[in-house]
Amino acid sequence: MARMGTGFFDAKGHYFKTPDEATISDLSAILGKIGDGESLAPGIAHTLLHRRSEIEQLFTDHDRMLAEYEPMGAASVTRLETRLS
Repeated sequence: MARMGTGFFDAKGHYFKTPDEATISDLSAILGKIGDGESLAPGIAHTLLHRRSEIEQLFTDHDRMLAEYEPMGAASVTRLETRLS
């Protein structure tokens, strides 16, 4: 007999049983392949998800420091945007 259930989907449309699995899949895709052989991205994504509050606090502190940051001679220098590689 058919039953109704709940599912979660990542950005690519893949089905997952839990929200955590879907989010970890999306984080892994953002991180890309890390390391030789099998990618370390899924494990890193899991850690990021489960340490989210600590990471969010880190970025909050970073944003506050950036707002207060005034390097010497900044008035005469054009600030370049930070590039991530």
